[in-house]
Amino acid sequence: MNEILKLNEISGKVNSILTKDKYSITSEAKNPCAIILRSFSMHEYQLPAGVIAVARAGAGVNNIPLDKMSEKGVCVFNTPGANANAVKELVLFALLVSSRKIYEGINWTQNLEKNGEVAKQVEKGKKAFVGQEILGKTLGIVGLGAIGRLVANAVLALGMKVIAYDPFVSSTDLPIELTTDINEVYKNSDYITLHVPATPQTKNSINKETIAIMKDNVRIINLARGELVNNEDIKKAIADKKVAKYVTDLPCDELLGVDGVITIPHLGASTEEAEDNCAVMAAAQLKDYLENGNIVNSVNFPKLQVERNGKQRVCVISNDVQNAVADVTATLKNVSAIASATRGNIVYVIADLSDKAEASAIDALKTKAIAVRVL
Repeated sequence: MNEILKLNEISGKVNSILTKDKYSITSEAKNPCAIILRSFSMHEYQLPAGVIAVARAGAGVNNIPLDKMSEKGVCVFNTPGANANAVKELVLFALLVSSRKIYEGINWTQNLEKNGEVAKQVEKGKKAFVGQEILGKTLGIVGLGAIGRLVANAVLALGMKVIAYDPFVSSTDLPIELTTDINEVYKNSDYITLHVPATPQTKNSINKETIAIMKDNVRIINLARGELVNNEDIKKAIADKKVAKYVTDLPCDELLGVDGVITIPHLGASTEEAEDNCAVMAAAQLKDYLENGNIVNSVNFPKLQVERNGKQRVCVISNDVQNAVADVTATLKNVSAIASATRGNIVYVIADLSDKAEASAIDALKTKAIAVRVL
């Protein structure tokens, strides 16, 4: 029985993939071969010795120490796109709540005096909550991945214009303006929504210098990572009326109780459908890796999928990019098919054998590689 440790509560739908006849998925696993998690921080976590894979039920992996995992030969998976629709829907809400003073109006009506004349109070006070429409306005999308594309399609249908920046996207079939200069997004957008990971290049990318480039009364939406926005700079921009609203799904001490800042309690992927989709996708990737050695959607190892073609399969993780394939072929001798892929300084080799390998050959490979598995 293969034990899988869950570090967060995960949708029960994983059991349809990692079935109970082969796998035990619990939060008390003593000797896990793999871990499945959502937001649990692994940076100070003592990894159990037998773990060979970690699956994040979600896209972001800033809670996982990737370098440390690579050194240990642990393959880390994520689930890009599985929660994209849920986040897209929250972006639409953020667009509307930043445009119309819905949030403020709801809070105001909840405190009206119950004197039988609520309707009169509403008619008298509603002028304070006049907003603007999104029709005809320009949305700037920073990051045109799975979420960004869905957002673009949705707002185009609502009559908005779209300008997008993504250094990894050179063309698109969407009827939008795609720019190679992020400053064009800042200069020309009435609304800006962020859909990029937190990296050294993207941290604090929304700051006093970039805000100065933007239109007056711009509205900024950040459902991605809190580190993308300099909180002190955004607060000053709101106070100076340069930024009309900042909507974020990532509350922190500095942003609470600030007029013009709307904080959402990290609900981007918090739908039943998204949680199910992420869990099923993570489980399927784990299963294929554990049983067949195939890698899809790893964030630290190369992608490699190979149909099985032999009596035994040997999977090798190595940092000898130049010689790994030759070493595997020479050491095992009875290789009927071999494939490899490289990512950075990691090379991953899958070798199918016409007959079972000698134990001594496997031991020899282990002396040269980060990790070797026989399936």
